Amino acid sequence: MYTRGKGAGHLIVGVYVDDLIITGGDAGAVNKFKAQMMSTFRMSDLGLLSYYLGLEVTQGAAGITLRQSAYAGKILEKAGLGGCNVSATPMEPKLKLLKEGTTPSVDATEYRSLIGSLRYLCNSRPDLAYPVGYLSRFMEAPRQEHLAAVKRVLRYVAGTLHWGLHYHPGKKDGGTPKLLGYSDSDLAGDVNDRKSTSGLIFFLAGGPVAWQSAKQKVVALSSCEAEYIAAAAAACEAVWLARLLAELVGGATLAPRLKVDNKSAIALMKNPVHHDQSKHIDVKFHFIRECCDRKLIDVEFVGTELQLGDILTKVLGRSRFQELRGGIDMKNLV
Repeated sequence: MYTRGKGAGHLIVGVYVDDLIITGGDAGAVNKFKAQMMSTFRMSDLGLLSYYLGLEVTQGAAGITLRQSAYAGKILEKAGLGGCNVSATPMEPKLKLLKEGTTPSVDATEYRSLIGSLRYLCNSRPDLAYPVGYLSRFMEAPRQEHLAAVKRVLRYVAGTLHWGLHYHPGKKDGGTPKLLGYSDSDLAGDVNDRKSTSGLIFFLAGGPVAWQSAKQKVVALSSCEAEYIAAAAAACEAVWLARLLAELVGGATLAPRLKVDNKSAIALMKNPVHHDQSKHIDVKFHFIRECCDRKLIDVEFVGTELQLGDILTKVLGRSRFQELRGGIDMKNLV
């Protein structure tokens, strides 16, 4: 990603091999840059962005939408599930899978190919981040129960083929862009090694712009520690996003607000005293304390029922899953 100019003539150019996305606040500056590029290189102007690397983009007065319907359809055809019965949720409630299962092994190449395809689909589908991340843990030696779980995810994709993200125009806090994030964690959710899963999601102008679901590197000894580790990862993401946003808009941004649903973890972040309960926590996770001290992020408590990061950390029942899916502003875009 490249930037050029300042003020009204500020341009942002995204480059992937020989494809360019050009945006800016002044149409004249955009047209001038395109004319300069076309005079130097043999290029075609395809107009407003509508399709880019599998992402389908719609722009209008109501905002911008992102989806990957055509790409999702190709995954279903590849898996032989075109026209399959659909599922309301991507995973069976309370599903726990073991690495050493009792069912026969399946073709590892096919399994990895399906997981890889679904991972790219997660670029516009935060609702798939946890199930795809969870099933990625079994790529070394997949078995029938693992493949069955992948097909359950695909049947959910078939039922939500045209779902995607909607970004509303003009939603700013006091005229300055502000990031809002949620971080969450389960506790010892992986039955194979008892490690927890961290989830984070950040919103800008009402729409999600960054999300992640990942297994923690260490075994947490309490829910406080698991939430603290998840919040530390979210703090790193928040600081980076804030710096990127400041560079893109050409000015200062407000400190990102991070919502956590564990009061003990919040107390550990804001208290400079090195508690006995945190002696064993790796030093790198205490980065979030420095972020709080320097006002780089603003951490606040949120009730569990309003914790949107919950969708990135565990298998949920149908009603709760659909509630959180609506909370992160995913919609049927047909």
